[in-house]
Amino acid sequence: MSKKPAPKVLVAMSGGVDSSVTAYLLKKKGFDVTGVYLQVWSNQDYLTDCPWRAEIESAQRAAEKIGIPFRSLHVEDEYRTKVVEYMIGGYQQGITPNPDIMCNREIKFGVFLDFAGKENVDSIATGHYAKNSKFKIQNSKLRYKLLKGKDKEKDQSYFLYTLTQEKLAKILFPIGDYQKTKVRKIAKKAKLPNWDRKDSQGICFIGQVELRRFLKEYINPRKGEVITIDGEKIGEHEGIFYYTIGQRHGLDLGSKTGQESYYIVEKRLADNIIVVAKGQDNQRLFHQKLVCNQLNWISGEQPQLPLTCQAKIRYRGEDAECRVSEFDLQEKSGPHKDLLVEFTKPQWAVAPGQSIVFYQNDECLGGGVIDR
Repeated sequence: MSKKPAPKVLVAMSGGVDSSVTAYLLKKKGFDVTGVYLQVWSNQDYLTDCPWRAEIESAQRAAEKIGIPFRSLHVEDEYRTKVVEYMIGGYQQGITPNPDIMCNREIKFGVFLDFAGKENVDSIATGHYAKNSKFKIQNSKLRYKLLKGKDKEKDQSYFLYTLTQEKLAKILFPIGDYQKTKVRKIAKKAKLPNWDRKDSQGICFIGQVELRRFLKEYINPRKGEVITIDGEKIGEHEGIFYYTIGQRHGLDLGSKTGQESYYIVEKRLADNIIVVAKGQDNQRLFHQKLVCNQLNWISGEQPQLPLTCQAKIRYRGEDAECRVSEFDLQEKSGPHKDLLVEFTKPQWAVAPGQSIVFYQNDECLGGGVIDR
């Protein structure tokens, strides 16, 4: 009897330790593994500092040590269109978009997953700290749940709420059952050359360059007033598009030592005015309700509403108890259905454009984009 061929998997290898250990673990389990570096940005100019050359070299060295084939996939055009332009467009609208979530949806679990299908590969894998749980329902049909990673400090399920049943059927998260410290120990024991490489920070194509400086190349500066919640003008801003709710740095208001800092509590796009309040605990920074839309439910079906669950309004945010219900707003074009989220406790710095992600204990139910 001929031996069944090993299942093929493409691993998105970024050059970091997490994706390298992902490839290593799958190889040990008997998978036919190929490492793939997704090249999203290679422009070398004064604005960007994406270290892609160092990343691809690190990924290739790790692949050689593991003993797997390695290749690179150029997705720069797709990344520019679906991630960079999305981010710039969001800031132009005065909101705070989340390019990391869009990168996962459109590139890693969009373009890359489609590429794997064309290559007749069974699945793809990434170094995300999350779990993909498979189970059977009554008609023996397989269903999938997205769960938080074992390492709650590193859990990345927040960035994955746009996944679907169809996509989860083809995705592996091998390090979801490990603590980060254990992942580094595995890499060190396996003598992977990048076992002690620092974790990457920020958006790749921006690198170490300040976000505001990057945005100025695409959104023209337009000065406006900075006022307090009492209406007193205390300064000027460079352009309302460059700032976000809850921001403290970058306002150049010249606060004296010992005084409480100012925080942005409101952006009045029509008037080009930024409203600030003193102190991180100012009541104007807290909201108990929000409205969201552009929903994705991982199960493929909206849960019965009203729904009592937990939610995060930012990565590394605390799970907050909330009640989710339908919110109907009559507009000229007809009824516009959004969801209303009411928190048990007020939430700090709710920023339109960011994502809200819903949980029931460790299960990620899905999420949407904060509208107001």
